Amino acid sequence: MNRAEFEKEVMLNQEPLRRFLLNLCGGNASLSDDIAQEAFIKAYLNLNSFSGKSKFSTWLFRIAYNCFCDNKRVSNRYSSEELNERTHTAQESADAKYKNQELYMALSKLGEKERTAILLFYMEDKSLKDISVITGMPENTVKSHLSRARNNLSTHLNTIGYER
Repeated sequence: MNRAEFEKEVMLNQEPLRRFLLNLCGGNASLSDDIAQEAFIKAYLNLNSFSGKSKFSTWLFRIAYNCFCDNKRVSNRYSSEELNERTHTAQESADAKYKNQELYMALSKLGEKERTAILLFYMEDKSLKDISVITGMPENTVKSHLSRARNNLSTHLNTIGYER
């Protein structure tokens, strides 16, 4: 893949990737932008490792998901108080930006793997196979996370009286 093809793929995948990361980061736009930028740089620097066995978007999302996980590991150095404060601030930021606040709050209550599976499947229209490649989980595990996430979302949204 040459530079022009890479630029074309980045333009096609930039918005979906940023949306995915924004949701994973609980609405924290600056953090999600930083992670997206890191993912694009890593993808460019490792372009020779893209073999074409999967779609470029799947490969790029995998890099971005790994960047997110790396960032999360690094941020675990902070005390739980600081993490709770940042999460609360990120949720307030997400609330101000989304029309369906209850839905995004429900998403924030899911575990990371469940939220990742739901976001990739429903918001980014990724197949089970693609989600498996992006997350490194077997397809049946992805199915389990999707099922649990649907049930947890439904329960939470019904509890608060959310109407679609």
